[in-house]
Amino acid sequence: MFFTTVAIIALGIPIIRAFTKRFERGPAAPALPSPEIVARLERIEQAVEAIAIEVERVAESQRFSAKLMAEQAQRGLPHSSS
Repeated sequence: MFFTTVAIIALGIPIIRAFTKRFERGPAAPALPSPEIVARLERIEQAVEAIAIEVERVAESQRFSAKLMAEQAQRGLPHSSS
C-alpha cells in the first residue's frame, strides 16, 4: 500500500503540474494575418463603402421622385371649399 501511494504521488504531481501550466498560460495568441489577407480585406472594405454610397444615391433619387409625384398629384386635384 505504501509503495502504491508513493508511485501515485510520483506520477501524479508532474501530470498535475503540466495541466496547471497549460491552464495558466491561457489561450494562444492569434497569428498575424498575412499581407495578402490584409490587402484583400481593404479591397472588400472599399467595395462595401462604394456600394453603400450608391445605395444612398438610389434612396435619395426615390425620395425625390416620390416628392415630385406627390406635388403633381396635389396640383392636379381641385381644391374643395367647405
